[in-house]
Amino acid sequence: MPPETLTPERILVATEDVLRRYGPAKATVVDVARALGVSHGSVYRHFRTKAELREAVTQRWLDRTHANLETIAAADGPAAGRLRDWLAELFAAKRGKAGLDPELFATYQVLVGEHSDTITRHIDKMLGQLSGIVADGVAEGAFTPRDPATAARAIWDATGRFHDPVYAPQWADPGIDAAFTAVCELVVGGLGGA
Repeated sequence: MPPETLTPERILVATEDVLRRYGPAKATVVDVARALGVSHGSVYRHFRTKAELREAVTQRWLDRTHANLETIAAADGPAAGRLRDWLAELFAAKRGKAGLDPELFATYQVLVGEHSDTITRHIDKMLGQLSGIVADGVAEGAFTPRDPATAARAIWDATGRFHDPVYAPQWADPGIDAAFTAVCELVVGGLGGA
């Protein structure tokens, strides 16, 4: 049987496994190549640098983690309910990844600290979804902000404790769910959608 073709997807899967095994500080492209049974030059033909490979893994991880957010943002129904659902899904996804996939979450935290383009694009995408929900709420007369983009940024900032990785150690605290609900209701009420 001929060897499996080396594809970016195979490299990303192997890289996730290597990151889980060694962590973001110790994982190398040589480790990824070894896991795939190829030379590190073969990996570099698909990803020019370790940073590019790490960004691609993070993008793949974020896309999987937040697949449901776009569905919630684009759904029919009152904007206030969709906003609550969207914020709850974001928090659940982040908390789940921090607890269930800590090594990849650590890689994500490293990239946040480096102000990577992947993280900037991710946040812009999240802000676009929030802005769309707020615009829908304005159109239905439930929300009052004049600028949905500004309101979206304010929502993002106000709920940072529930999605910013710096707060991950608090996500298992006993009162975190009650705190999330209180902030969520305050945000929705502040938009005029109580």
